[in-house]
Amino acid sequence: MKPGLIEVPMGITLREIIFEVAGGMHEGRHFKAVQTGGPMGGCLVESHLDLPLDYEALTQAGSMMGSGGIVIMDETSCMVDIARFFMDFTQAESCGKCTPCRVGTRRLLEMLQKICDGFGEDGDIEKMEELCSEITKNSLCGLGQGAPNPVVSTLKHFRHEYEAHIYEKRCPAKVCRPLIHFEITSPACTGCTVCARNCPVEAISGERRQLHHIDQETCIRCGICVQVCNFNAITVE
Repeated sequence: MKPGLIEVPMGITLREIIFEVAGGMHEGRHFKAVQTGGPMGGCLVESHLDLPLDYEALTQAGSMMGSGGIVIMDETSCMVDIARFFMDFTQAESCGKCTPCRVGTRRLLEMLQKICDGFGEDGDIEKMEELCSEITKNSLCGLGQGAPNPVVSTLKHFRHEYEAHIYEKRCPAKVCRPLIHFEITSPACTGCTVCARNCPVEAISGERRQLHHIDQETCIRCGICVQVCNFNAITVE
């Protein structure tokens, strides 16, 4: 994948941009979604790859041309976290003049953050869908009217990820830290103590040349142990 600034003719397909102009996905990674149009654009999936890049086609698909930005995601991207990221931007950019945008985007952001933190509840998805509809219909300007697009599109195409966060307390992409945990496995662990020596909160214990263990209550899920382990002995679930 080659990030950068490109100039392409109107009508070129997303597939051509992603796999020819940008060079395709990183080796071993798979295309998951593409977000077009900047923070207020929607997330499109594989079935949209042959969509021509023009105003009408993108709008009909649930996204927009917008600023012309394109963000390409693979399986390591959490779509709930992606929606939260873009909502954080649009909420901060709200001028505050109209209540639907000022309060609605803040409430959406709070709900998305709650889900990413592992506190999602039954009914949250339906509440967000209703709130998105009200914000879109009643906001005074384009920012408020388009702000829910990332949430609406990810709920449409990746509803199962929201459900995994809420009902299973699990982040399928292993991005949302409160919803993942690290385990040291045997016999891969050699007891070299590298992970324990590098843990910033001393959450890892164990004797040299013995299987080590992670205290889940102390662990801050920073991932340093995975980075320094030379034996792939630490799994992320």
